[in-house]
Amino acid sequence: MNIAVTGGSGFIGKALTSHLRAAGHHVTAISIRDGVPSAVFAGCDAVVNLAGEPVSQRWTVAARERIANSRVQGTRKLVAALRELPPRVLVSASAIGYYGSRGDEILTENSAPAADFLAKVCVDWEREAHAAEAFGVRVVTPRLGVVLGPNGGALAQMLLPFKLGVGGRLGTGRQWMSWIHLDDLVSLIEFAIVNETLRGPVNATASNPVTNAEFTRSLAAVMHRPAILPVPAFALKLLFGEMSQVILGSERAIPEVASRAGFSFRYSDVGCALAAALGSHRTSGAPSA
Repeated sequence: MNIAVTGGSGFIGKALTSHLRAAGHHVTAISIRDGVPSAVFAGCDAVVNLAGEPVSQRWTVAARERIANSRVQGTRKLVAALRELPPRVLVSASAIGYYGSRGDEILTENSAPAADFLAKVCVDWEREAHAAEAFGVRVVTPRLGVVLGPNGGALAQMLLPFKLGVGGRLGTGRQWMSWIHLDDLVSLIEFAIVNETLRGPVNATASNPVTNAEFTRSLAAVMHRPAILPVPAFALKLLFGEMSQVILGSERAIPEVASRAGFSFRYSDVGCALAAALGSHRTSGAPSA
């Protein structure tokens, strides 16, 4: 298939491009920052939209505007460009921030959105993507959890404290983390491209979310480091301001749609996923088949 990818130079985009090319697809990287002419999509069977300003930064007024505009207006521009030469499918990223912090509630694709800043961005982001359905495009909006992979993403930001032996849980540690290994994520995106029955929101998360405390223990074990110094919530709020709600929020999302459609996750155990992402070896456990 001929596939265009926006955000192809990012952490996920690079891995996806490599995966799709290895699978025999022809991949073209597209930038939508300054708009994009429709002609670049001539002959495209599928478009994957991964473009967006990083969320992991202090949310100043300017940062909030960049986060929202890069996703909402960027996707609007993309869909407008697709109108003249529509692909068969648009896979446009979203995030589990759609649900907001919900404690122990199990979240499926049918769960209602929250009303905080990030949730509103996700709602608007998905709405702009689904506008392509008006001219016959099948639209899939994978809601990404914490992506675990080498050389980037959230995991890269977590490593230094553990390397120094001062890692620990964040806040109470009771908040749920919905995660996915990078290999599973790119496979799931390809699955969404080729599976013509799949449409709408898809939780791009492993089937076994864990609490932050469990995640911390697993990361410490893989790195052979202690996990004894918790980071209090007030310190995170001082450091990150409003963005700390993403770190301290509890989102227990499960991939109901992907599992029902027959997608098989390679990594269902967070320890195995972390070991693979860090190039480590665990004495017990293995990737799920």
